[in-house]
Amino acid sequence: MKRLMLLALGAAVAAPLAAQESTVHPEIWPSPAWPQQTDNAVEAKIKALIAQMSVEEKVGQIVQADIASVTPADVRTYHLGSVLNGGSSGPYGDDFAAAPKWLQLADAFYEASVDKSGGRVGIPIIWGTDAVHGHSNIIGATLFPHNIGLGAMRDPDLIEKIAQATALEIRATGQEWTFAPTVTVPRDFRWGRAYEGYSSDPKLVASYVERMVRGLQ
Repeated sequence: MKRLMLLALGAAVAAPLAAQESTVHPEIWPSPAWPQQTDNAVEAKIKALIAQMSVEEKVGQIVQADIASVTPADVRTYHLGSVLNGGSSGPYGDDFAAAPKWLQLADAFYEASVDKSGGRVGIPIIWGTDAVHGHSNIIGATLFPHNIGLGAMRDPDLIEKIAQATALEIRATGQEWTFAPTVTVPRDFRWGRAYEGYSSDPKLVASYVERMVRGLQ
């Protein structure tokens, strides 16, 4: 009986809410001033590409699949925009694959994505990897202390050198995108990934992030 009463009460509350129209106010949203100037020629090219794309291609471009569950054939069929490798995902199901195998799969994904047969637009796929403290998924890659340790050394110059070394090893395996740096300022170490933050000091984090980005670029 108590459960029925609660359900009835919930329905009574939800009914007037459902009858109300949802209203948004874009005019009060923040309007950031981006430091990067817009290139009108690039923007025109983007608009032209989008105009040529089918609905399936547009949907595919916003989907990211893990390499443990997707093949180059899937990339071609579903027009996927990006792939990633998680912490336990290796090329062709091999977590211990050497660098050439990673490069081989990267090339296969790319070739599938740029296939323009049948009127496809053929937008190149991007591959994301978690190279947060070195290209850590690759056997033989240079590994650095995790971010909480890098923060403790308080050395932005060395951070940039670490990023440069990491970038070289990422490109050697065919990736062009790393989910790094971790721009977070952990304040509560009950968060399970607090070790991915450089520090609980915002100034130290800011000093590291810029240099890490520069090094990776």
